[in-house]
Amino acid sequence: MPDGAHTQGTAHQAASVRPGTKEDVAAMARIHASAFDDRSAWSAASILHLLETPGVYVLIAEENGEPTGFALMRAAANEAEVLTIAVDPAHRRQGSARALVIAGLTAALAVECDTVFLEVATDNDAARRLYQSLGFAEAGRRAAYYARGDSPSVDALILRWMAESP
Repeated sequence: MPDGAHTQGTAHQAASVRPGTKEDVAAMARIHASAFDDRSAWSAASILHLLETPGVYVLIAEENGEPTGFALMRAAANEAEVLTIAVDPAHRRQGSARALVIAGLTAALAVECDTVFLEVATDNDAARRLYQSLGFAEAGRRAAYYARGDSPSVDALILRWMAESP
């Protein structure tokens, strides 16, 4: 992970972001379980398997040395993908997700990826606003992608961020 992906907190951003390691897997699984329902949460084994995949890297948001969120990303050729991003609900609305996405974009650029994709549920208004504010635009849609238990499934928006040309 490039050093440029490390950011320190500011008055508007309580968390700092650092490259993650395999030692963070248990914390990542705990955070993912707290951020998503039981059917959607990823296990430590699933996260570890992804981390062992070429091109996959993780960024960890921390507050007072404790992980509060993470972004798991994959880079291939000149494109990167946000596989998942999760912030502990007790630490939401404090700038962690924004810091993680910005660090992820910075890391993608450092490995010469000029395009970053992610998927977001159409009913996740807060995440959609965040991604739009950072320059992501809709590139497609997956119908009924996210299950919602007894409620109807919701579509996933495929969002794309592209580095500006010089």
